Amino acid sequence: MILLEELKVYQLAMNIGEQVFDITVKWDLFNKKSLSDQYLRAADSIALNISEGYGRFHYKENKNFCWYARGSLFETKTANQKNFQP
Repeated sequence: MILLEELKVYQLAMNIGEQVFDITVKWDLFNKKSLSDQYLRAADSIALNISEGYGRFHYKENKNFCWYARGSLFETKTANQKNFQP
């Protein structure tokens, strides 16, 4: 069985979360309160959902959490495209 930490998709998701944190930590207080919370939660949710799905017993549950991770990925992508980075 492959370990979670060995999955390339999980590694990429963790990297995205770290990159978004590195971006938002530099923001001023207003932007941190108004934008960074949603941006960070979306980015972190990618890896968190992959991880939760991996830990589920049934394949169907894992599949559902992968769909949630995909949704969070698209939310993060939108934040990048909308220039949420002040």
